[in-house]
Amino acid sequence: MADTAAIHTESHVLAMAQPLLLDSGRSLAPVEIAYQTYGRLNAAKDNAILVCHALTGDQHLASPHPKTGKPGWWQRVVGPGLPIDTDRFFVICSNVIGSCMGSSGPSSAAEDGAPFAMRFPVITIRDMVRAQVALVDHLGIDRLHALVGGSMGGMQVLSWAANWPDRFGAALVLASAARHSAQNIAFHEVGRQAIMADPEWKGGNYYSEAVDDPRKVGPESGLAVARMAAHITYLSEQGLTEKFGRRLQDRETKTFGFDADFQVESYLRYQGLSFTDRFDANSYLYITRAMDYFDLAEEHGAHGKPGNLAEAFAGLKARMCLVSFDTDWLYPTSESRRIAHAVNAAGAPVSFVELSAPFGHDSFLLDVPALDRVIAGFL
Repeated sequence: MADTAAIHTESHVLAMAQPLLLDSGRSLAPVEIAYQTYGRLNAAKDNAILVCHALTGDQHLASPHPKTGKPGWWQRVVGPGLPIDTDRFFVICSNVIGSCMGSSGPSSAAEDGAPFAMRFPVITIRDMVRAQVALVDHLGIDRLHALVGGSMGGMQVLSWAANWPDRFGAALVLASAARHSAQNIAFHEVGRQAIMADPEWKGGNYYSEAVDDPRKVGPESGLAVARMAAHITYLSEQGLTEKFGRRLQDRETKTFGFDADFQVESYLRYQGLSFTDRFDANSYLYITRAMDYFDLAEEHGAHGKPGNLAEAFAGLKARMCLVSFDTDWLYPTSESRRIAHAVNAAGAPVSFVELSAPFGHDSFLLDVPALDRVIAGFL
């Protein structure tokens, strides 16, 4: 793990001068993009790596989270001498638009000074990337050395590859997919309905009470349930069994009630409640919807009809590497293999590897030495 004190780190917020045009046909204004950088940009500006975060991630990939105080979500990967070596590379990570860690989202102020709430336009993965392109332009970087992302971050990398293929030299996609499956959409809808069914959601207009107690407003119960449901999809059956099995939580016998009898129940409740301290419920609605809309083949089809996925990568010349995990049932290996075939059919250089890890979808965030070797070797 990196010594964060040894990394040159800077935090910034870019206020875009122009509205951001969106896939929906609407435009977003004002637009702010919160981002962090690690390491230093060289004189040639050719050593920059953009790391794209997952659904509930943020720009604090290798520095302490300002709300929770916990280490950055990829602190074991980004730093001096680590797989993404900040002695060599200038690493950029921005909070996606629609989120709640400084970039424009539902909780941000609209032009009238009040929170957007549900006035915030529905966005897509490609819209998130449009904001990232604007940020890279602002930094004066014509071509990134590489793009790296896992899960929703991988979708952003794929969107770069399909829409801005000449702006980077290499792309590393971890545990991701070129489209959201019906099963994944279904899990997201359960979470969204849990949030919107909470009486405290109030049609998304719950920010006005934040002055009294900003930690105790909004649909916390619904958001916690949404997080619990999603968290199950990030884990593997093997991992859950090894970690919890059917062991009871702080008791010798079952209570014959509805308290958290089992350790796994207690774990999920903790995950749900702790999530509400750092994430906004409306942002969860918007970002899950963006993921559900993601379908690269559909985006690049003609006359609104889905195209061949290879057509999406027609302009790609950069190297691409795809990594999947054998216990990931949310974005299984078949999804990465499908992308690899499409990139190969488009004539771009591509490599693909399935790694063995017991952690399910979350494997790209956890200690998997084989993944570290792939990242370092590819970059």
